[in-house]
Amino acid sequence: MPGHKKIFYCICLFFSSSVAVGQNNILLSNALQPLPDSSAKLYIKNIVVKGNKRTKEYIILREIQFQKGDSLVISTINQQLEQARQQVYNTTLFSEVKFETVILSAFDMVVTVDVKERWYIYPVPQFKPVDRNFNEWIKTYNASLKRVNYGLKFVHYNLTGRRDQLRIFLLTGFSRDFSFSYNAPYSNAKLTEGFVVGAGYSQKKEIPYKTDFNNKLLFYRFDSLRSKFVGSNFNINAGYSLRKGFFNKHSFNASFSRITVSDSIVLPKNNPNYFNNNKTAANIFEVYYTYQHVNVNNVLYATKGKTASISISKRGLGFTGGINALTVEAGLNKYYDLGKKWYSTIQLNGKIRLPFQQAYINQRGLGYGDSYLRGQEYLVIDGVATALIKSTLKYKVAAFKIPLPFKIKSVPYIPFTIFAKTYADLGYAFNKKEFVSNLNNKLLYTGGFGIDILTFYDINLRLEYSFNQLNQKGLFLHTQSGF
Repeated sequence: MPGHKKIFYCICLFFSSSVAVGQNNILLSNALQPLPDSSAKLYIKNIVVKGNKRTKEYIILREIQFQKGDSLVISTINQQLEQARQQVYNTTLFSEVKFETVILSAFDMVVTVDVKERWYIYPVPQFKPVDRNFNEWIKTYNASLKRVNYGLKFVHYNLTGRRDQLRIFLLTGFSRDFSFSYNAPYSNAKLTEGFVVGAGYSQKKEIPYKTDFNNKLLFYRFDSLRSKFVGSNFNINAGYSLRKGFFNKHSFNASFSRITVSDSIVLPKNNPNYFNNNKTAANIFEVYYTYQHVNVNNVLYATKGKTASISISKRGLGFTGGINALTVEAGLNKYYDLGKKWYSTIQLNGKIRLPFQQAYINQRGLGYGDSYLRGQEYLVIDGVATALIKSTLKYKVAAFKIPLPFKIKSVPYIPFTIFAKTYADLGYAFNKKEFVSNLNNKLLYTGGFGIDILTFYDINLRLEYSFNQLNQKGLFLHTQSGF
């Protein structure tokens, strides 16, 4: 048998590979086995994209590390296909991504990319509590309907088919929030540059004006005799991004905000340090740079890979006094697939803000956004320097799909993946002596166990039973949405 026919015979026998994803369920069938000649290559005669009704084909091809006309070493093709699948799926444009190969001869193949697009348009009513997290709204305020914002949220995640996002928020209720933003990550012919613009105006009926010694926020609420709202914020922003490869992104942004508060907030009995100058308004100009490295199997719920970031921001036009601040923040997240359905995660974050004498609005440390210890959801620890370590060990308990009783072509079933987990967190928040609270300038630690439920469009429901060093414990609910 001639040499090239032997190769072709081996390829047909050993190589029929496909890689697919649907809600973290990864399927690899008929895995490629190494051929005796491990350096043998196959020429990619074509890459065919199917299933993209709105998304431009070149947006998908941009996320694939090989191109039509390239040659791939046969022994690495499965690895190359899996990497490409992850990169296309991590655009968050698709609910499923499948790569297939068709062998044409001993030397040629065709790669087929089959995608299932997500819903991109969400003109939905909005109903959202105004508190820092869902747990505080339920426990502290008994899920009061008076403490919610309602209105219309319109989001298009793929406006022109180039992964560009348009967001419009028209909310009223406990506070008012009118805003829009447009983000175009691929604005040049080479698909390496992007931009973002946005603006917004909000009014609030209460403002956290101080943090007490027990690490609880104190709120100043509206006085009906004078004004229904005690604060407002007008902001505009613009940014430029650069992403030449697949994993690294550079962002440059600038913003301007005008924040006003009630004159009662800056009284000596409340917090004259709110803006660090006894004034009731501040014009805040800020510029910042961010570097991000993302190489994970799922950007919305990673179980393997690494992310890293560093950001530098300058607030204000001076160096000291008022709201002037220079902030440096860095983070590193490592995700490990330990095998046999076991996974672990380690997350590191550190931040420092200079000078240490800062206005109250610049002292947000731990307890805001995603920067919190699990088990301290009801507490905030202000600081000008923070460190946070989160570690998690989890096990995949089950993965299944529930067919829908009615037919929707784009959503034939609802997938569920359930993880059981245990975790432990460490944190530290430094602040100057005059601003120190009960949990400042000391090592903080928490722990607990819970379950993660991952479902449709990477919606993640987390139920966690946590405890902290203050002997406080409880069940906490967190949600994260992929849209």
